Amino acid sequence: MERLDARVGVAFGIQLPIQAQSTMFAETWEAGAGVDELGSVARVADRAGFAYVAVCDHVAIPKPRAPAMSTTWYDCVATLAYLAALTERVRLLSHVYVLPYRHPLAAAKQWMTLDALSGGRAILGVGTGHVEAEFAALGVDYHRRGALLDESIDAVRAALTDEFSAHQGIAWTYGEVGQQPRPAQARVPIWVGGSSPAALRRAAERGDGWLPQGPPEGGMSAGIARLREMRARSGRAGEPFTVGALSGPLYVGDPRWDVGRAVHGSPEQIAAFLRVLADFGVDQIQVAFRSRDVHELYDQLRVFGAEVAPLVTR
Repeated sequence: MERLDARVGVAFGIQLPIQAQSTMFAETWEAGAGVDELGSVARVADRAGFAYVAVCDHVAIPKPRAPAMSTTWYDCVATLAYLAALTERVRLLSHVYVLPYRHPLAAAKQWMTLDALSGGRAILGVGTGHVEAEFAALGVDYHRRGALLDESIDAVRAALTDEFSAHQGIAWTYGEVGQQPRPAQARVPIWVGGSSPAALRRAAERGDGWLPQGPPEGGMSAGIARLREMRARSGRAGEPFTVGALSGPLYVGDPRWDVGRAVHGSPEQIAAFLRVLADFGVDQIQVAFRSRDVHELYDQLRVFGAEVAPLVTR
């Protein structure tokens, strides 16, 4: 998915509806939808040319947070494995999988199996997590989550790279152990989520890509420049790296209803908006669409894939 040459096409992905129903982003129709609609949205995205579909990750929502976050958060890896069987080409991304919640060998086993079952379509997007009470419920130290993520990325990368791996760290230590099935990809991409200085540093030093969570300090252009500087200092400037961006909500066409803050207009107008992001030097943009029901979302995905995406270059 790397886009390294000037004026080339930008890849597009979506976070799937239904599988996560926080009031911050879910449409009202999602509450009445289920597995059939989730699968059909993934299939439409696959056929419309989207580069990836993404699934979120929470394990257990603390009751005080439930009114805003809801408790509907499908298991990330199980959902992606189900969708792998329904699709043919589209990549399968976690946005983002909270590695500090899991032992790195258990996480590596999940992701190498997903990659093997999907024919090499897995992308492991990782993050620190943000709900302190969820960490407490799982018996994980919230205040060490950054250090845990750093260590677990290294351990998971080693397990994904070689059949036998060992690790000696602060949180986890184990001797040489073997894991099969091996991933289909020679290197399962690990994309690091977050826009804090620590997240940018982690992406530059350990990641194969960056998934921003909002603009970093100084804006996207400054954040990307810092990424490049840190990658150069780490001796990784020549390695493939995928820079991501978030579009915010979109609506292709003339909406006959209140789409709120969504950017809307003709395919060319939407493409012009996205080219602003592309010109920062991003390789993939995660887009989102307003919709009143699943059929309107199908229509948005299809028209975007056919009429908007081909117009966006950087």
